[in-house]
Amino acid sequence: MAIKTSSLNNIVKILNLAERLKSELRHSWMSCSRQESVAEHSWRLSLMLVLLEPHLEQPIDMLKALKMAIIHDLVEAEVGDTPVFDIDEEKMKSKAILERRAIGNIRDTLGNEVGEDIYILWHEFENRQTDEAKLVYALDKLECKLQHVEADLSTWNEKERNISFDWQDELYDFEPIILQLRDYLKQRSVEKVNAEV
Repeated sequence: MAIKTSSLNNIVKILNLAERLKSELRHSWMSCSRQESVAEHSWRLSLMLVLLEPHLEQPIDMLKALKMAIIHDLVEAEVGDTPVFDIDEEKMKSKAILERRAIGNIRDTLGNEVGEDIYILWHEFENRQTDEAKLVYALDKLECKLQHVEADLSTWNEKERNISFDWQDELYDFEPIILQLRDYLKQRSVEKVNAEV
């Protein structure tokens, strides 16, 4: 079904915006000794979801979860990526305001049901109340941890070397496979740090 040229133009505007995520670098380093991009992180988060979904005890709306995984960092095309350990309370408030403005801009640019869907899904991810949002959020954190395990230890900062940092049970204990993956990655992190000593 054909769409209006104006609607197609708006879709391309969002795709142009999303292209920035290919060059927006994250704190995480890859095994090939370069920083990963936000786009690379979002892609592998989506793949994790595909690979782990058959092992979930609670069924989820997979299409909704995949959409959420794909768009969860879309706002970073406009506001950039900020590592979690670089955020104090003031920066967190400022970041939240900028991100809410960015997702509103995305919705308004599309000006249709797709824009509204992206807007709602992004807020659902941020609020972490639904099964899909909890799952995508947990995998978002675990994808970062997997990337750290794969990276050379010289790229880890002091907080990352502190194995107790940010492994909270409450983020992962809603699904046995997610908790199992968390424990596996934590053990790999411990082994990596201990191997240096």
